[in-house]
Parts: sequence; structure tokens; C-alpha cells
Amino acid sequence: MAAVALLAACSGPAASNNTSSSGSPDTGSATGGGPLKVAVVTHGSAGDTFWNVVKNGATDAGKALGVTVDYNSDGDPGAQSKLIDNAVSQKVGGLVVSMANPDALKTSIDAAVKAGIPVITINSGGDKSASFGALAHVGQEEGIAGEQAGKKLKEAGKTKLLCVIHEAGNIGLNQRCDGAKTGFGGTVTNLQVDINNPTDIEARIKGALQTDSSIDAVLALNPQVAVNAASAVKGASSKAAVATFDLNADVVSGIKAGDVLFAVDQQQYEQGYLPIVMLKLYHDNANTVGGGQPVLTGPGFVDKSNVDKVEEYAKRGTR
Repeated sequence: MAAVALLAACSGPAASNNTSSSGSPDTGSATGGGPLKVAVVTHGSAGDTFWNVVKNGATDAGKALGVTVDYNSDGDPGAQSKLIDNAVSQKVGGLVVSMANPDALKTSIDAAVKAGIPVITINSGGDKSASFGALAHVGQEEGIAGEQAGKKLKEAGKTKLLCVIHEAGNIGLNQRCDGAKTGFGGTVTNLQVDINNPTDIEARIKGALQTDSSIDAVLALNPQVAVNAASAVKGASSKAAVATFDLNADVVSGIKAGDVLFAVDQQQYEQGYLPIVMLKLYHDNANTVGGGQPVLTGPGFVDKSNVDKVEEYAKRGTR
């Protein structure tokens, strides 16, 4: 699989929420024996740069392997479920789904499995993946990643942490903060914000820092939120360190400038790319990957020691 992965193009355009990449005719079969069409349905919000990179990975893999890839996303669980239902009705040959809210998607995923469509889950909901009938899960263990982030902040001498949750109902985000609390050991407070309102995000973080000046670390769970957090720290005249999950060009710049201490990198390009490879292998050769265990894409860490190397990849939309 690694050898096949190296065939991918190494650049991807900025993504929209609805797109199709075709290396073969726009047809597919759930049972093999013809060109493969895969539907990728995620919970990404419109314009979210994290999910743009996932989309780039999926479409790059499709171009490299001759697989038609249709990417759609919606942050509302009900709307995401309908997108899955649409893919099932189109009789796609494979389905890739992120499960931020697994229970809301269960009926739709069950329908896909019953229709004979192989399913691979990505990014979140890994603990429900096998029970829902998916072939595999690709992503990172959020609790473990959070714990390692908390340990790094503890090692930096921080004692009071604000963990910023940007999507209500996303179990993976709560797992990150719970893990951070375990690894950090000090006081951890969660702050709920709305990813779709960056002005309010900055105001809420700034308000929390002004209310409690002893907060000396802020952990964002999204790169856009990290940028808002760094701005809030400056606005509050706070000395709190900012760390974040996930990476984009702005976070890279923040690390280089000293505004962001580190980023937890789950290498989301792989979360788009690898499932297409896996479904292609399953379609052509009945191969499965992972042996019932998740295929981990992280966590890794980007800080001043390696940010220059990663920067060029972030600019082209693959990190």
C-alpha cells in the first residue's frame, strides 16, 4: 500500500464542499468487476482548511489509482446522514465516512453495509467503526493524542489549561480534552465555542483569560481556532502559551513566529488518501488492512524543530 501511495500527485487545490475527481468512467459496483466509484462523506464545515486537505488526499489517490471519488461534507449530522443515503442510492462501490456523531449516522451506515457497499471510517468514531460493520478505521486515537499534548504542555511548565471545544456533539473533541487532562495533571477547564463564529471564538477565549489570569496555556482543537486563540492571548495581554491540534499554513506561521508552541499533526492527507487505496485493494483483490485495529495516522508533533520542513507541504495543501 505504501508503494502505491507514493504514486500520488503531491499537490491539491483548495477544496469546495462538493466535488468529483474521476480517473475512470463515473460508474461503480459494490461487488467489484468494474470501474470503482467511492463516495467520501465527512462532517467538515464549509471552508474548513483541515477538511480541504482530507479532500485533497482522497482526490489525489483517485487520480493515481483510476478511482472516481465524489467528496461531500456537512457539519450537521442529519444532513451528513442524508449524503450517505444518497451515496447508497447511487450504488457506489465504496464509502468513506467520518463519524463525529456515530449514533446519528448508524442507520445510514447500516444501510450501506446491507447493500454490500464496503465502508471505511476516518478521523472520528473509531470505537464504533467495527460494530457498525466497517472494514477499517483510519485516523488517530484522540484520547492518546490529547494525553500526549497535555504532557508536552506540562513539560513546558504550564499549570492551568483552557481546552477549547469548537463543535458541540463531536465526541472526538471531548476525547482530546479528556486525554489532555490526564496528561497535563494540572487544572483543565473546557470552553465551548462555535467554529462558524471566529469573532465570538476570540472574544470568549479573551474573556476567559481576562477572568482568570492564572491560565497559562490554551489548547485549540482546530487550526483556525488556534489563530483566534493566539490573537485572544495578545488582546488579553496574557502570557499563556497556545498549542493546537492539526495544521495549516497559518499555524505554521504561528509556530515560526513563536505565537504557537506546537501542533498535534494527525496527517489528515493520509485520512483521505489511504481509504481510497484500501478500497481499491478490496475491490480488485479482496484485501483488508489493519487486522481489526485502527490504521493510525498520528499523533505527530510540529514545532520549531521541524516546522521549516513541513511548511512547504502545508502550502501546497497536503499537510
